[in-house]
Amino acid sequence: MSVFTFDPDPPRVGSPWLRSAEPGEKPDSSEQSTRLRGTLGPGLLSDYGVTKLEAEPQEGPTEYKLHLLLRPRRKYERTSTAGWISGSTQSRAPPGPRSSKSSLVGVGSSTSNQARQDRLEHLTTQLLWRLQQSCPYHASSAACKLVVPQLHDLTTDGEIKIGKLLPGLEASKGALYEIGVADDGTLAGLTKDEMDESLTTLRVMAASLGCNLKVLRMVTVGDCEWIESSSFRASQGAPSEGPRHRHAKLWVAEALITPDLRRRDGGQNSSAAKPLRLMEALLDPKQCPLTADQIRVTLTGPTTSGKSSLLGTLLTGILDNGHGISRLSLLKHRHEIASGITSSVAQELIGYNGDQIINYARSGIESWIDIHDFTKAGRLAYLVDSAGHPRFRRTTMRGVVGWAPHWTLLCIAADADSPESTSAVGGTSSALEILGPAGAKVDLASAHLDLCLRLNLPLVIVITKLDLASTPSLSTTVSKVLSKIKRAGRVPKVLKGGATSHGQISPNDHEAVMRVISHMTEKDDLLSVVPIVLASAVDGRGIGLLHAMLQSLPLPPTPTSHDYIGAALNPEQPSCLFHIEDRFSLPASYELVTSNDEHENDLGTVVAGYLRFGSLSIGDKVVVGPFPSEDDESRDPTPEDRQASGSYGISVPHPSTAELDRIATGNVVSASTIKGEWHNATVVSIRNLRLPVQILTAGQVGSIGIVFDLPKPEDLDGRLVPAPRIRKGQVLAVPSQHMAATGLSLQAASGLTGVFEDDDLSMLTVGSLVNIYVASVRATARILRVSRVKHPYDGGMLATEDDDVLFSLSEGINVNEVQLPPVTGTEIHLELLYSREWLELGSGIVILEGGRKDKSGLEGFVGKVVEIVE
Repeated sequence: MSVFTFDPDPPRVGSPWLRSAEPGEKPDSSEQSTRLRGTLGPGLLSDYGVTKLEAEPQEGPTEYKLHLLLRPRRKYERTSTAGWISGSTQSRAPPGPRSSKSSLVGVGSSTSNQARQDRLEHLTTQLLWRLQQSCPYHASSAACKLVVPQLHDLTTDGEIKIGKLLPGLEASKGALYEIGVADDGTLAGLTKDEMDESLTTLRVMAASLGCNLKVLRMVTVGDCEWIESSSFRASQGAPSEGPRHRHAKLWVAEALITPDLRRRDGGQNSSAAKPLRLMEALLDPKQCPLTADQIRVTLTGPTTSGKSSLLGTLLTGILDNGHGISRLSLLKHRHEIASGITSSVAQELIGYNGDQIINYARSGIESWIDIHDFTKAGRLAYLVDSAGHPRFRRTTMRGVVGWAPHWTLLCIAADADSPESTSAVGGTSSALEILGPAGAKVDLASAHLDLCLRLNLPLVIVITKLDLASTPSLSTTVSKVLSKIKRAGRVPKVLKGGATSHGQISPNDHEAVMRVISHMTEKDDLLSVVPIVLASAVDGRGIGLLHAMLQSLPLPPTPTSHDYIGAALNPEQPSCLFHIEDRFSLPASYELVTSNDEHENDLGTVVAGYLRFGSLSIGDKVVVGPFPSEDDESRDPTPEDRQASGSYGISVPHPSTAELDRIATGNVVSASTIKGEWHNATVVSIRNLRLPVQILTAGQVGSIGIVFDLPKPEDLDGRLVPAPRIRKGQVLAVPSQHMAATGLSLQAASGLTGVFEDDDLSMLTVGSLVNIYVASVRATARILRVSRVKHPYDGGMLATEDDDVLFSLSEGINVNEVQLPPVTGTEIHLELLYSREWLELGSGIVILEGGRKDKSGLEGFVGKVVEIVE
């Protein structure tokens, strides 16, 4: 499973020269890291107090090599280090008369150029494998073709040019080569000329993979003697005076090979007026995502509706046993396994290449990297499994709003209306069991469906647990779904298929799905049709249809910066915008970990999310924020630092009510009193769905490694400045050329105005607190004003008058009682609390408040942002 193929602590790159000889005693990892940073230089064997290294580990990033020569070695008359070396092709010369010519022992039976090239390819593949050993992700197949160095590269004079880094090696912590050492750790040694030639071979091999080589130590381990022939001296241009007896020292070298993560501009800073960008024309296709067709899908629905079990079956091909066995690999926390309730967002990946399903049921698939490799020019489906319990509605909203899915799969249990469902094995829990007596009459399935329809999400409905449903229960469930879809002005299309064919999509399932999709393409509207699939994760019915659906669902157009509002109305958009949905305490790149800069105090940060528009490349100069100023940061905690509503327990009728009441009784701080700041940073690494790439394009999901541009300690009297603490909901952006030239910064909103088409606003009162969701932003806000819109909202030209009828619902004025001309909606002015946010004009907004009666946790209002207040 993908969750298990990530190794959070891959083998360390530790020198065997620094390891203690005492059994069971572990070396100081910090000492090793420090000593690996710099070149230790030549030394004597006596300096280390060892006569032999520990045997070469079979796995891990350390490789022992007697030599890396591509030619036969000379035969020595005498060596002080060994007579016969285990694992070596070299033996001491047998006793007998000395020859007048140098005797050579070949590495192989052939000394042809082809044999040398074959050995060079074998050595390069071996180096790649050792580099991959220190990567957290282990793939069973290479995502890109290996670039093998050629023999003529070894004869190139001058500096060896480092090639483009092979995708997948960005996260490698490097590999150590011990040259002149046998497999059992015997220090055999090489002469100076053989060592130089071996290091040249290793340097060329590393350069072909996009890596650097640094010699960490050269140690004298002994001496040797040999006879140098007159013909050899003549070939070197020396006077031919007959055979000559030679004596030389034997050396052992330790070399560290690490990925070259420097910017392609050679590390030079660009002008402040022009953001640094990688030229796309110079990028090798291998440095871009292998699969351009990527669909983002969120699974949502009430708790115990079978979302995780369904995803587990899609992912592994394993049918569920009715107890949720297929979903175990998706759960992150122990309490999720114990309760059966998903509380966090889980992400998974499935590929499709033709009619082939690329999931973990396929041989050779062990990680997301393998799925990339096998899918190639097909389609990747990125699936987000969200929580369904009202207690975790933030996670629900994060899945359907924060991740901005192309499509949403709403799971509704077929046995939800069956009285026997709660007693059956794997049956769906009732609202009484989930919410207690206060929510006994709540229809959670309808609440989820209403939310998806009001959000105008491209929607597929999956009627799950078909194996448990009786005919009356199934009929009731489907009828309710059909009625709501038709009421929303959409056309439902019911699909019912047989069991899935293992590993591939059947022609019947593909044809059934394409008939439904043809209706969407005819109307050129992804919202026009709502496919309904009847499925069961236990007996496999409908699973093939779902695979066919994920493979064939149409994608919306590539997003741009002016999708919501025309360019004339919103000219100061950045050229690239990345929404931050998560952050990780990981080094942004290993280059920072192995840096020789003693003053390096920022190892960077890794953030995850999706690229709203534009393109992002390694080396780009970006801004991140908005952050509070240093003075404001110590005043009040951010919303994420406060206690989460989930801590109130499942039995609370409505967690949002308790949370908002607690905030209202505390020290409420308006965001307008807090200064919003943006910090400069540099992109040092990019992953697209865990695949290391050089560039991320609009609409794609990825993780970005960034390093903030912090002042140097010497500029602040030696004081270290900590890196800003990133939070979810912030953005990462590349300013436009106009913004960079004029010195304009991105906006940091303290308030906003939204227009809503809902008529039922009776629960919103001026001065009350609400939770709002805009893209990745989840914030608390206070209602300042509510007014009716007199004219239709036409993309920014919203006409309202100062003498509009203003009303305070706390004074008992009901919207339905106010006599107004025909209107299109209601305008709500909101003040953000605690922190400023970056908001995009024209984006969707959801207001959730805790006072309504249905207790589902999803009641609220959906609208558009029409004004931003800084």
